[in-house]
Amino acid sequence: MKWASSLSTQNNLEACVEECARNVKESLGDLPAHLSVIFVSPQFKGEYARVPELLRKHLDPGMLLGCSGGGIIGGGAEAEQKAAVSLTAAHLPDVEIQPIYSDTMDLPDQDTGPGVWREWLGVAAEKNPQFIFLADPFSFHGEEFLAGMDFAYSNSRKVGGLASGANSQGGNALYLNDKIYHNGLIGVALSGNIQLDTIVAQGCRPIGRAMAISKCNQNLLEELEGRPPIEILEEMSETLDEYDRKLMQTSLFLGVEMDPLKEEPVQGDFLVRNLMGADRNTGALAIGAALREGMLVQFHLRDKKTSAEDLDLLLTRYADKSPAQSVQGALLFSCLGRGEYLYGEPNHDCNLFKGRLGDAPLGGFFCNGEIGPVGASTFLHGYTSSFGLFKEAEQPG
Repeated sequence: MKWASSLSTQNNLEACVEECARNVKESLGDLPAHLSVIFVSPQFKGEYARVPELLRKHLDPGMLLGCSGGGIIGGGAEAEQKAAVSLTAAHLPDVEIQPIYSDTMDLPDQDTGPGVWREWLGVAAEKNPQFIFLADPFSFHGEEFLAGMDFAYSNSRKVGGLASGANSQGGNALYLNDKIYHNGLIGVALSGNIQLDTIVAQGCRPIGRAMAISKCNQNLLEELEGRPPIEILEEMSETLDEYDRKLMQTSLFLGVEMDPLKEEPVQGDFLVRNLMGADRNTGALAIGAALREGMLVQFHLRDKKTSAEDLDLLLTRYADKSPAQSVQGALLFSCLGRGEYLYGEPNHDCNLFKGRLGDAPLGGFFCNGEIGPVGASTFLHGYTSSFGLFKEAEQPG
């Protein structure tokens, strides 16, 4: 297995594609590319249709996957608010690569068995597939689709992002081989000698302590351990410093613990969701997630310092457990709200990645939503950096 990634920021689309293809070919040497992932900025939206043909002039890409992106990541660097193309390619011997497309408008019923979902997608679970998904944010039934994928492929990792760069349906481009779609979802299922690990950095840190939901109604959080949540927040505010009290006014979230068997959840174990409203009369909070009594939840805060510390913590935790240089290549699906907009400096997440995991080729883009797991379930996130880390499959025994 060998990966390569390149970024070009020229103002001419063909020149960008040629530069990326040349750099990737040089990195791969005589090895053929079996999978190529391309991301194109909206400065080239009038030429989206030319991308597959232009790439094939300079490189045999194998299976081609990609989309438009409001910011582009390649060669371990980030390009925002400028013309850019990135190409990440992989030589994957002993890996089967199966293309996927769905408009996701007619999903199997949620009450059907996993076999129905597998037949609908056309991917066999016995091959232990790992998935990369790219989708159009205006026509993707995200939560329903991902819940079905987890149901049908419970042992498979899923990572990806929603195309960006357009403000309305039909404006984004999704590339699958020589076809270009403007709606739905594309992806690849990878099986064989490949392992996909994931790191999902939601950019938050917990405050207070984890508490059990004692009363709720769908997404309405009514009581935590017998008390109204607003009352708990008011008490908690008095224990925080001035900086955190200000953050509570603008950047307060609720984390939902995703593994009920975990006695002491830590940062990264919580699915972070928005607070959508409050009822001062009852002290209840509306949350952007379905709730149930007994769930363990904890309030979280987010800012650029917290976001940086969260990513650093998760990368370090992964690096401590993973053998040095085992990651051969990576894809980063980062929120449009991160990058320079959040940190005030370029290449923040890419530099952190390189500092903790070395110089593994890294490509990706800034998304309208990020796909990645928390615990054993896959979700659609916001304000998140979701990494897919690729290496050879671990041999049993």
